[in-house]
Amino acid sequence: MTHTSDTRGGSATLSKEGLPEWLDPVVSAVETVEPLQLSRFLPPENGAGRESAVLILFGEGEQGPELLLMERAGSLRSHAGQPSFPGGSLDPEDGDPSGDGPLRAALREAEEETGLDPSGVQLFGVLPKLYIPVSGFVVTPVLGWWREPTPVGVVDPNETARVFTVPVADLTDPANRATAVHPRGYAGPAFLVESALVWGFTAGIIDRLLHYAGWERPWDREKQVPLDWRS
Repeated sequence: MTHTSDTRGGSATLSKEGLPEWLDPVVSAVETVEPLQLSRFLPPENGAGRESAVLILFGEGEQGPELLLMERAGSLRSHAGQPSFPGGSLDPEDGDPSGDGPLRAALREAEEETGLDPSGVQLFGVLPKLYIPVSGFVVTPVLGWWREPTPVGVVDPNETARVFTVPVADLTDPANRATAVHPRGYAGPAFLVESALVWGFTAGIIDRLLHYAGWERPWDREKQVPLDWRS
């Protein structure tokens, strides 16, 4: 189901006007961070990989700043049951992958997956493109401020198990942090929040954002959560 709403209009532009002050550290982190500071997996130089985008949406909830996440359906072929940012592959109508295509894709996918109204989202930054080797995606993380929140929820149960927000205070709480360890040898940051285990690409980005925004609190990196083979 593809909507042709505001995401096709002029809303796919970046603006830092009128952002809440607490977002300032995130804005400066986005402006200064280098690709290798985010991940050792960068897009192949030969241009291979599927162009995609995710929306990192900051809102303000009852417990202060929060992030919008979704949990992928357990029946999906890739990343089943895994919490993630809304997002997906660029469509031809999204436009230029090296221009505003990722902005449009991030908003369109977020609308399709969570039902949010993109006209209430103010995009304010883009992180360097990253690579997910296991799926071959070249991902542009797009950051937004949920200026006018609208109701969100599962649009297609075949794709999404649930849609939820996580307070930034819970993400920075050392008690909710661990290192996820996969039988294949992967080890990386993890967050145990909202009865979900956030790990992999999504946790990696959250971890780096918290770090470079100066929000990170010391946590026990020796504390491990094992992942199973199906993850």
